[in-house]
Amino acid sequence: MELSGPIVLSDNRYGKSENRIVRFHKETTRHEIRDVNVSTTLRGDFAAAYTDGDQRHVLPTDSQKNTAFVFAKKPGLDTIEDYALALGRHFVETIGPVRSARIDVDSYGWQRVSAHGVEHDHTWVRQGPEVRTAAVTVTGERAWVIGGIKDLVLLKSTGSEFAGFLVDEYTTLAPTRDRVLATSLVARWRFAATEGIDWEATYEGIRATLLELFATTYSKAVQQTLHAMGHAVLERFPVLAEIRLTAPNNHHFGYDLAQFGLLNADEVFWAADRPYGAIHATLTRADAPEAGRAWER
Repeated sequence: MELSGPIVLSDNRYGKSENRIVRFHKETTRHEIRDVNVSTTLRGDFAAAYTDGDQRHVLPTDSQKNTAFVFAKKPGLDTIEDYALALGRHFVETIGPVRSARIDVDSYGWQRVSAHGVEHDHTWVRQGPEVRTAAVTVTGERAWVIGGIKDLVLLKSTGSEFAGFLVDEYTTLAPTRDRVLATSLVARWRFAATEGIDWEATYEGIRATLLELFATTYSKAVQQTLHAMGHAVLERFPVLAEIRLTAPNNHHFGYDLAQFGLLNADEVFWAADRPYGAIHATLTRADAPEAGRAWER
């Protein structure tokens, strides 16, 4: 089939990616740290820049970078969600051609170093690999906040099985009633509102719930575990409309020690980094407000 319709610019957006911002609060002798990676993406009346090279409506990405750093000072970086909301609203409300702004923030954790049994006032050690995330979309009428966590590495040495699965002519996998379950979880949750939310307490509570359900759910499949985790999060946090979870199945295979005259009673494993199963799940409340462009990258 040959097509002959007109060619149009159907979508466009631009921004400044991965602004690495470190903000210290030094109001007292005990300093606080916020370490973030901020990306801005603007949509609006920019078509002429693409079709004609006309830059009159284009706010330079360098200006977006400067704004991200300025907003780390004022209004500040107390919470990444409020910071991203303020930054997104600034672009939409003060830059005429901008119709919507997307702000993505990765927040890196730091733990205080203890010296002589006492937490040090201005020294930290980096936590990891998990990263807290926030994605805020602001338009002229609405705003959406998506919180999240990525690279949350989890493992349980038992309490998981995989059996009774569909078998075809190419199936070689043997069923098992006892296996290692390991993953690097990515979870993202959409808030039903943008005001009156304790962002810090909600994040800590969601994270604790994810860990608890991973540990305590007897898993017949990664799919079942994800459903249990997502269901518990929505049940415990009515401020959430939806949660999306992605979990690679990081396989662990019992290593053959019999060739060396040793018994391996599910004690020594080969951790295979690839290929891996990729499992996704989305749970949504039936009465959740519409998502708009919340999930859009």
